[in-house]
Amino acid sequence: MGFKQQPPLSEWLPELRAWFASELGQQLLHLERDLLDRLLPTMFGYHLVQISIDNRLDLGRESPIRHQIPINPIAELGLPDTAIIARNEELPLEHNSIDVVVLHHALDFAQSPHQVLREAARVLRPGGYLVNIGFNPISWWGLYRRLTFNKQDVPWQGHFISPQRMHDWLALLELTEVKVISDYYALPFEKASWRQRSSAIQSLTQRCSSNCGAFMLQVARKDVGGMTPVIPVRSKRKLINLPLVEPSTRGARGKMSEEKS
Repeated sequence: MGFKQQPPLSEWLPELRAWFASELGQQLLHLERDLLDRLLPTMFGYHLVQISIDNRLDLGRESPIRHQIPINPIAELGLPDTAIIARNEELPLEHNSIDVVVLHHALDFAQSPHQVLREAARVLRPGGYLVNIGFNPISWWGLYRRLTFNKQDVPWQGHFISPQRMHDWLALLELTEVKVISDYYALPFEKASWRQRSSAIQSLTQRCSSNCGAFMLQVARKDVGGMTPVIPVRSKRKLINLPLVEPSTRGARGKMSEEKS
């Protein structure tokens, strides 16, 4: 199944950021950052790349990696000095140069989500980690997205990539999925009073299935098998031991010494 064509990310950044700044978006973002704060301290290295719908967010605040590079589609105020202005589908970074890549809803709102993931895998070094956060279609949010009439609004216009499809994409790019976590079981109501009334459904969903939260977090490692060099078998020449002939000068020197005596 193909993905619906999305507008360029730069065109609807304001709308995306406005939704994540809302009360519902802040609740979701709080849990996402909480998970990242627990996972990133276990991933070490020298360079971390953050690809997010809002790269002004310090998603790597608990990471031990000091050099962090946000990728942003447009130049704007508030970006750190290490930020790079580029498209997520074309990262101006070297192959195998990054230790950790964080994708924060970058696939949900990409024109070509597989290309974004391919670029992230390309720049990741062997043994490095990719952390992807995206909306979960196997949730109340995924059901609401199918039923709602305002599918052109944020965040329902996102791709909502299934965990199984992500697993297949990661395997295709030689990334090994090592952890999958889902969270935020509240129903996608903008009004807080409606969410409170549905708290019983939220608790029941969380107890029945831990993989039906509004978002999924996947951790994958770039495992590249070691290559054993093949030594070509060369035919060894058999050497024949030949008897050595003593130099004739030895005999001549002996005769000369006898004549002198």
